[in-house]
Amino acid sequence: MSNVLISGASVAGPALAYWLRRHGMTPTIVERAPGIRPGGQAIDVRGVGLTVVDRMGLLDAIGDLRTHTTGMSFVDADGAELMRSTEETLTGGVVDNEDIEILKSDLSEVLYDATRDDVEHLFGDSIAGLTQDDEGVTVAFERGAGRRFDYVIGADGLHSTVRSLVFGPESQYLTHLDTYLAVFTVPNFLGLDRWQTFHQTEGGLAGVYTTRTNDEVRAFLGFESPLLDFDHRDLDQQRKLVADRFAGAGWQVPRLLAEMMRAPDFYFDAMGQIRMPTWSSGRVSLVGDAAYCGSPLSGQGTTMALVGAYVLAGEMAYGGGFAAYEQKMRGFVAANQDVALAASRSEERRIDPETMRRISNGITLPVY
Repeated sequence: MSNVLISGASVAGPALAYWLRRHGMTPTIVERAPGIRPGGQAIDVRGVGLTVVDRMGLLDAIGDLRTHTTGMSFVDADGAELMRSTEETLTGGVVDNEDIEILKSDLSEVLYDATRDDVEHLFGDSIAGLTQDDEGVTVAFERGAGRRFDYVIGADGLHSTVRSLVFGPESQYLTHLDTYLAVFTVPNFLGLDRWQTFHQTEGGLAGVYTTRTNDEVRAFLGFESPLLDFDHRDLDQQRKLVADRFAGAGWQVPRLLAEMMRAPDFYFDAMGQIRMPTWSSGRVSLVGDAAYCGSPLSGQGTTMALVGAYVLAGEMAYGGGFAAYEQKMRGFVAANQDVALAASRSEERRIDPETMRRISNGITLPVY
């Protein structure tokens, strides 16, 4: 039985752990946060991603947590409505279809519940060093004692520690899409009912959308910018950066900025893609955003993570290995990244629904 260390407990990590355990391996997940991270934006499970979730027996559990958003509107600086649609939303696309829009933290909780009883979780720790040889990988942790594993998989996101340790600096692989996004929870002070409302500012976009039972909403503040130099772990610095960018904006932006300062689940990062010539080196490989982040603009990051975890586990278990995993995933990943990159450079900055449907089903899933 292969002992596999997985770095990251968001989506790709626990999905990979589920399938490795199903195939008779022994996965361990290490996660820097003290538990499943709260907050995060609404994400989408589409196409073959739904097939993977169904094969995990989690389709109903995830479907029960969908956002059920019914439409969106845009308003001016005074709050007067400029347009509305009950056919599509900015975060989820077409309203009436089989896709599942769900909060990232809700999906992570479902995946954690599916693995918590038979997968070891090391919360509050992180990988500090990796040393490979022909027999396995010796792992040094920031807090815990070092351990030995047969394989190590980085599922630790856009700013992957595993990728930096094994493949080199993030700057070698990052394609910046000239946009930054802050997401955080605020009270539903507008009284929205399964609805999204947005306001276009100079070089930016402010918005709110309901979550769960409408008692709270996710707010987001996005703006266009070249690559910025900031500390990814300094939340106060990030809050100030966002506040400076939206100073003087109208509508409910002053209220959102005030809520942002005290939001416990504040998140801020760039929209970017990770493009690598290979996702594996020796006994170490990458999956999900760590290997092939498509950016939130793609609308496919969650599906790529779920499919990648499924294929990687199957190939590790049945002889194809890392090379077969890459061979099966490359075309699917490239199609998703390319269409998102093209959208980022277009005036609309969106992918049309028909293209989204096509690329979300752009891989034939093996049965392992």
